[in-house]
Amino acid sequence: MAYDDSRLRGDPAYRDEPDADYAYTPYATGSYPVSDSPDATTRHSMAPGRLDDVFDDPTYGDVGRDRMGIHLVWELILLLAVAGVGFLLYRDHRAAVTGAGRDDLMISAVVLGLLVLGTGLSLRGAAPNLAVGPIAYASALYFADHADKGLLVTAVQTGLLALAVGAVIALAVAGLHVPAWAASLGAGFGLMVWISSRRGTFALPAGVYQPQDDALYWFGGFVLLAFVGGVFGSMRGIRRGVGRFRPTGDPAYRRGGGAAAVCVLVLLGSSGLAAAGGILLALQQGKVEATDQSLNLLALSLGGALLAGTSAYGRRGGLFGGALAAVLITLVVKYFDVSDRHVAPLAVGAVAIGVGLIATRLVETYGRPRSTLEQEVEAWRTVAPSNGSTVPNAAAASENGWGGSRPTGWTSPLPASSADDRWGGDDWSGR
Repeated sequence: MAYDDSRLRGDPAYRDEPDADYAYTPYATGSYPVSDSPDATTRHSMAPGRLDDVFDDPTYGDVGRDRMGIHLVWELILLLAVAGVGFLLYRDHRAAVTGAGRDDLMISAVVLGLLVLGTGLSLRGAAPNLAVGPIAYASALYFADHADKGLLVTAVQTGLLALAVGAVIALAVAGLHVPAWAASLGAGFGLMVWISSRRGTFALPAGVYQPQDDALYWFGGFVLLAFVGGVFGSMRGIRRGVGRFRPTGDPAYRRGGGAAAVCVLVLLGSSGLAAAGGILLALQQGKVEATDQSLNLLALSLGGALLAGTSAYGRRGGLFGGALAAVLITLVVKYFDVSDRHVAPLAVGAVAIGVGLIATRLVETYGRPRSTLEQEVEAWRTVAPSNGSTVPNAAAASENGWGGSRPTGWTSPLPASSADDRWGGDDWSGR
């Protein structure tokens, strides 16, 4: 039989033959765990309790800083598109981009931009808030209906109600750990039922504040807000912290208390930004009709967030993408409006979502940092062995970070056994 002769090696009568036809390499327990093998099935495995601190795929590590080059290239494309559509408007419909038309256009861009930022924030937090459109239009309707109580008081009340809706969504998502898109869409449908129950047109009091008078300041503040958010979102710690709710394996697995807290914050923040956009919309128009525009706002805001380069999977996003996408969609909608092309805003939103999904694929492909583990495995496999075996030599492996004190083989071949050593060597059937 095959046996372990390690006990005989301590016997003085036992002697190793130098020219034996095998090389004995004792296996040192614990010195070469199988998990260190580059071909091991499970790499970088972690205990479930540690997954709360892992923001990426725990199998491949995905460590390192995200690459921002793809975002900059994509935002350059958006900038060129904005310049192209703006040139068409200036050439064919100059009144739409000059004077009072320009001021109204900038406020429209800010309204949509706030919704885009809210949707983008929820996407980065891997908890997409699809109630942004209904929250915005319900806020505009409520603000216009109660503006006679004072703009500041009504604005605060509207914001608190929007935060309450966001809290209900967050409670369902973080508490039950269910998909945010489903919970928020259900809440949005509920708001749409409330909007459809209203009748007539709700006008603001005469002499109310006109944001068009300060359009440049509104637009500048929005661009600054989008840029600051993008800069903070590009920092490794903040980016990974905001994206903690992003699944790393089974999407039904709870990501821990920290991830749940981040999820609640991003849903509340997106709801608050939606309310701000709705209030500004009511001030811009001076009146709000009960005709529901929630789906239009949702399509444009989701399309703008994806078009900005925000990943649909969560965490990744650019710098100026939100502002550029909001301006581009606003210009496109305005161009179709003034040129009598009769293109529905839903169609614009659908195209923006489609192009935005392509941007998501590009961002996830070229924005992901190269895994350190993949580099180590590649280095391991490219080391040329000096003894003709399939295992790298210790010196070369040590230079590539694997350490040179490990054995040169995986198994310990044993000497051939004789017939006397095998239980099956006797013919038991003849006895």
